[in-house]
Amino acid sequence: MVLPDSVDLGHKRVLDTILLKLGGIEAGEMTGLLAYFVGKKMFACICNGGVGVRLPPADAANLQFSREDVVPFEPKGRKSTREWVQINHANSADYEKDLEIFKSSIAFVRASKG
Repeated sequence: MVLPDSVDLGHKRVLDTILLKLGGIEAGEMTGLLAYFVGKKMFACICNGGVGVRLPPADAANLQFSREDVVPFEPKGRKSTREWVQINHANSADYEKDLEIFKSSIAFVRASKG
């Protein structure tokens, strides 16, 4: 596993604080990424200095068009599906403002078959 840098660790501290208290959420690692799971399915991960989040495709597209800090998710330089976007905050504490997005992601992934 690639060791996380200080940005990733800062993001992880904040995400652990806000996500792990929601219940049914586990932190772990997948393909070298610090990740968060619901029902053994990944819904968010720390990558490329930001946080990738899985959402319904329409919600993901709307976020990309409505927020400058949301971009397509390209883990390790590879294109991902339309369900994934990346939220970029220089200040890790700003992820607390995205709690509703994370909750939407959890609900979407919990209900998904794949």
